Amino acid sequence: MKRVLTIGAMLILIVVTLLNIDKISQKIVDFLDGNNKVIISASNEYKKDYNFLFVEESKDYVPYSYNDLLNIYFSFLNNGWDTFTFYCPNEYTNCLTDVKKISENNPLLTHINNYAHPYNSFDSLKTVFDESGEITLTVEKIYSNEDIKKINEKVDSILNELFKGEEDLDDVDKIMKVHDYIINNTRYDIERNETGTSQYRSNNAYGTLFEGYAICGGYADTMAIFLTKMGFKNFKIASTTHVWNAVFIDGKWLHLDLTWDDPVDDTGNDYLYHKYFLVSTETLKDEDGNYAEHNFDQSIYLEFKN
Repeated sequence: MKRVLTIGAMLILIVVTLLNIDKISQKIVDFLDGNNKVIISASNEYKKDYNFLFVEESKDYVPYSYNDLLNIYFSFLNNGWDTFTFYCPNEYTNCLTDVKKISENNPLLTHINNYAHPYNSFDSLKTVFDESGEITLTVEKIYSNEDIKKINEKVDSILNELFKGEEDLDDVDKIMKVHDYIINNTRYDIERNETGTSQYRSNNAYGTLFEGYAICGGYADTMAIFLTKMGFKNFKIASTTHVWNAVFIDGKWLHLDLTWDDPVDDTGNDYLYHKYFLVSTETLKDEDGNYAEHNFDQSIYLEFKN
């Protein structure tokens, strides 16, 4: 009886193989030639249609260098995909070594993440690869579809109210109105800063807009969402301990730091400053000539390289 079942199973396997012989043969040829086909899905509506100096949109998703891999990681995030598979060509002998370097470099991945729209940015990013050269990227995003819907409705409502009857404002005044609105309606989340936990989602735009509490990540995400809605090129920029915004205005990139413009003193009083509103890199230095919290990597954020 067992022999009959075994023969039957083998016959089924042979039939399935014959029916799929073309696909199997092509897969073997693709593997041997290193010509695996990359499937490109449509991007979502939050894809940025402009490039940066450190990363840019990939052309064909076949990497031949370390920089090509960086561009693929960025393009994956920028397109808003949840998962994506690409392949190392035979010519790129160090491909898997470089993939491993990038995938294990969390600060680098965070910097790449800062160039994508907050809605496409990741909470976690997983890279899986094997010796065949197949690499699969998978993300868990910070914002759910429900979050995005609510935030967009809130942002649209705020913009309509802020600019009602003031459609002729120049770009600087428009950004200042949003800057001041966010600060006047948000308090810095001291609890999360001191303990690492909080009852508020203050590390992203939801906590900023709906709970009125933020840390630097919440301020920066919220401002980035507004800037994109208003049509300004922008990205987030980070040091090892802090994150803020960069915006392209009047032909140049400038810094915009809402966190440091919303200080709280020892008695709990909240203030509104404009010290870090659309400023140059030089302005970020403290009285001793150091960048302190704003000591960012100029080899990554090349728009501000001296």
